[in-house]
Amino acid sequence: MNLHVVAYSDLALADYERIQISRRDYNTLYKVIEPHFTIVFSVPDMPAADFITEIKKQARDIKAIQFCCRCTVINKDSFSNNYDAFLVPNEGFSSIIKLHDRLYSDKLSHHHRLDISYIPHISIANSPDVQIIKKIVDQWNEKEFAINGIISSLDVINYENRVITTIEKIRLS
Repeated sequence: MNLHVVAYSDLALADYERIQISRRDYNTLYKVIEPHFTIVFSVPDMPAADFITEIKKQARDIKAIQFCCRCTVINKDSFSNNYDAFLVPNEGFSSIIKLHDRLYSDKLSHHHRLDISYIPHISIANSPDVQIIKKIVDQWNEKEFAINGIISSLDVINYENRVITTIEKIRLS
């Protein structure tokens, strides 16, 4: 198994559709997974039951996280030749980082990639051509916008062979 924790956000329909239009045209994972924040990245060597127990334990007292994304940024992917366009939250940024760090605080600590900065984000595009990503980021940022949402649950997923299987949904308090 290749376990992850993602947060699918509750978004207004117009915001969801705007994100999906960009993802449909420019994101290679458009057909694989819905818009989301990845909270815990690939954990391939832990039994699913132990992983779920640990996530539930660490998320026990975490409250739902309200966020607002007001800009997009360029990010160089650490594992490929791609560049990404990320929607990054202004509000909720620190809460998502604290959730990420807490989930990695105990039994997952050896999986925590400290050599890569964690940037909470919803990916809207990826390409090996940074100029394509720059154009997308500029188009998003040329006008003020505010994408409000709430993270009210965490999904434990298995991601293998470009297929996502949700194993368990964990509600936040």
